Amino acid sequence: MATTHRAVEEPRTPTDIPRAGWRAILKRSLQQFTHDDITDRAAALTYYGVLALFPAVLVLVSLLGLVGSSTTDKVLANVDQLAPGEVRSFVNGVVEQTQGRAASAGVAAIIGILLAIWSASSYVAAFMRAINTIYGVDEGRPIWKTTPVRLGVTLAIMFLLVASALIVVLTGPIATQVGHSLGIGDTAVLLWDVLKWPVLLLFVSGMFSLLYWACPNVKQPGVRWITPGGVLAVVIWLIASAGFAVYVSLAGSYNKTYGSLATVIIFLVWLWITNIAILLGAEFNAETEHQRAIQDGLPEDVEPFVAVRDTRKLDADELQRVAEAERVQSLTDRS
Repeated sequence: MATTHRAVEEPRTPTDIPRAGWRAILKRSLQQFTHDDITDRAAALTYYGVLALFPAVLVLVSLLGLVGSSTTDKVLANVDQLAPGEVRSFVNGVVEQTQGRAASAGVAAIIGILLAIWSASSYVAAFMRAINTIYGVDEGRPIWKTTPVRLGVTLAIMFLLVASALIVVLTGPIATQVGHSLGIGDTAVLLWDVLKWPVLLLFVSGMFSLLYWACPNVKQPGVRWITPGGVLAVVIWLIASAGFAVYVSLAGSYNKTYGSLATVIIFLVWLWITNIAILLGAEFNAETEHQRAIQDGLPEDVEPFVAVRDTRKLDADELQRVAEAERVQSLTDRS
């Protein structure tokens, strides 16, 4: 069944939405948070995240090893400043177990890394399903289109993680040495020690925004390094992680309840909180697009409220729903 898609508009700035519109976005985001079962979907992403953890760490350690054998240790030393204590212990243990495997060379190692990338992409595949629910669309892209997307997004995120790790490593004596080599002086090095954390958060926001752009089966204007949902997700993630770290350090109930499993449980809860923040950011982005469509005259109850990327895998009922939404969008554009 042929459908006509609404043209994708150029990116518009947040100032195009009035204050009342932002209140409506926030209200609908909170309503949809419950309606879309975000906490349950975050739990599913946590499961796939754990499955992808060891393969992803294997690839990251291998890539960091290309920079220098001590780079991974320096990254871990700086991670101590970012994650809750029990999470640090768990991540350090995973990396130590993986380093020996990453050090091996030859065809077997290359095949292992390729398989690791495929395994790590399971998280992206799960995220694609979750964000389609958030946008109110089904997955219409055939497997030969979704597979390159999930692998491409996985590789892009891994390279961004490596870049983030190198940003963290570039500190102290290393930053001083680089600064002297570039002739930028000690002042610039001191300034970098302060600015590297905002730059790191920018990279994290970029990773979130990449997921938000590539994964849903909806047309979007283009990749944006910073999105309202990406910024919101980073802020919520930082606040929630800090609050959870304080709770764990003060309450101590996890150690009493779970004993030797406390470290693993704490890591899983932290990962679940992280996924809630990411999905809430996606919800906020979706409702931002919804609000823009409403301002353009689209009725609030029409879904999907953005153009669908691909309809080839949709069943007859879903095709009819998409076609009806596009008919309303077309009438709105003419009015």
